[in-house]
Amino acid sequence: MVNMKSLTRRGMGFTLIELLVVLGIIALMLTLAVPRYFPTIDAAKEAMLADNLRNMRSTIDQYYADTGRYPETLVQLVEKKYLKALPIDPITESTETWIILAPEDDTKGNVYNIKSGASGNDRNGKPYLDW
Repeated sequence: MVNMKSLTRRGMGFTLIELLVVLGIIALMLTLAVPRYFPTIDAAKEAMLADNLRNMRSTIDQYYADTGRYPETLVQLVEKKYLKALPIDPITESTETWIILAPEDDTKGNVYNIKSGASGNDRNGKPYLDW
């Protein structure tokens, strides 16, 4: 058994100086890690957006090749099983913000091209609307 009288004040916990040193080390590590973390998230979202746009444009072209006309809506691509589900715009985190561009000939459908509805610019300064 441990004799409670033999424990000194030093053995009962950490001193304020020890806690401050540990907190200082943690703060230093965070200042090195956090600035690298957030740009990585932005880069991943931009890569996902580029991939979603490329896949949806390819699907729209495939639909046109199969039917001779463009789809009326994006939902039609899901209904006809060209897509499992509408992809999410990773910048706006929504499926409702896609901007649909119609073809010049309105008799051939309504969805000729698609763009992101996200406001702002990418990491290189290019607007998301121009992707």
